[in-house]
Amino acid sequence: MLATVLTALCEGFLRTLELFALTLLGALPFGLVIVFGSMSRFKPLSLFTRFIVWVVRGTPLMLQLLIIYYGPGLLFGVQLWGGGTAGRYTAALTAFIFNYACYFSEIYRGGIEAIPKGQTEAGQVLGMSRSQIFFRVTLLQVIKRILPPISNEVITLVKDTSLARVILVYEIIWEGQSFIRSDGLIWPLFCTGLFYLVFTGILTLLFSRLERRLNYFRV
Repeated sequence: MLATVLTALCEGFLRTLELFALTLLGALPFGLVIVFGSMSRFKPLSLFTRFIVWVVRGTPLMLQLLIIYYGPGLLFGVQLWGGGTAGRYTAALTAFIFNYACYFSEIYRGGIEAIPKGQTEAGQVLGMSRSQIFFRVTLLQVIKRILPPISNEVITLVKDTSLARVILVYEIIWEGQSFIRSDGLIWPLFCTGLFYLVFTGILTLLFSRLERRLNYFRV
């Protein structure tokens, strides 16, 4: 039984890990696109972007998962995602990327706005374009400032992946809970907790090491 449980949990953890990695891969750059919209000098774009971010940050991720997966079919009669496992997974990934991109965008915005305007003005005096100022002057300082809040969001994402089970994406907690239904066993759920603890522990160590490496760049 132990081998069966561990095999199922490892399979579930691989799906959790895949969802986590792909979410970060999509949300980190997409968040940068969103922050450019929210900080745009074109007011309609800025207001619209900030409204979307406000809605996403103000509603539960579970609700967003349900709406993104079931909404197209119930509202428009369009089976956007299909009914299979791949469709459910794609819907969950879309919801996670959009949700976390909005959170990351606010972290980016806070980091960018914390940079003294004098540095931007100095770059302009030197004849640098806005993009050159951002990538050559601002970006490194922003990374240093936003690393702690980004690390918190990344660790939160590890645990939030468990919400994918509401649309039947079979991640690690789903696999652990299945043994309650089939065999009346509770201890596999405690094993899922160990998976999360080990993974978040590794991430914590990695981010701590990265912060130490960035200590040479003090702001």
